[in-house]
Amino acid sequence: MGRDWQSPLGNFYGSTLVGLRAVDPQAATLALVAAVALHDALTFLAPDLPFQIKWPNDIMVDGAKLSGILLERSGEAVVIGIGVNLAFHPEGLDRKVTSLAALGAPVPDPAEFQLILADRIDDWLARWRSEGMIALRQAWVERAHPKGTALTVNTPDGPATQGLFDGLAEDGALMLRLADGTIRAIHAGDIFLI
Repeated sequence: MGRDWQSPLGNFYGSTLVGLRAVDPQAATLALVAAVALHDALTFLAPDLPFQIKWPNDIMVDGAKLSGILLERSGEAVVIGIGVNLAFHPEGLDRKVTSLAALGAPVPDPAEFQLILADRIDDWLARWRSEGMIALRQAWVERAHPKGTALTVNTPDGPATQGLFDGLAEDGALMLRLADGTIRAIHAGDIFLI
């Protein structure tokens, strides 16, 4: 997407490898697993902050991005890469960003944060495998911006589209209610809160 990557000491950068099983839900839904797990880890550290998930897996606080997650599949495995602005956040970007430190929250050592996050990922990965998408979708929606939130979606296959958040499809796609009342499933795109 042509964005600069900064990684100052004091922030968290980590990856985990998930070996896929034949009976697992769709691999792409691991983005939702990671988002819910990260939200829970951050809420454990700073329960008074209003963390929200922006589809599919950015964690936001009051419209500012705190973290991001990238997934890459290789054969029968998915690498989940996670970056969290604990102590610092980049300046001069075209969107709002923040860090736990800037929000006045306790800033854990990245190694301590890794242990907390790994525990939450283990829990949600087990639920994803045992309960499927029903529990995961419900947990994701409970932690996301509310239904009716105005969004702009830049998709790889067309112009920007505006609409209202209308939940998640069974496969984890973003449901966007357009001005004419129709619902469009978004499977890929850059999402902006309006």
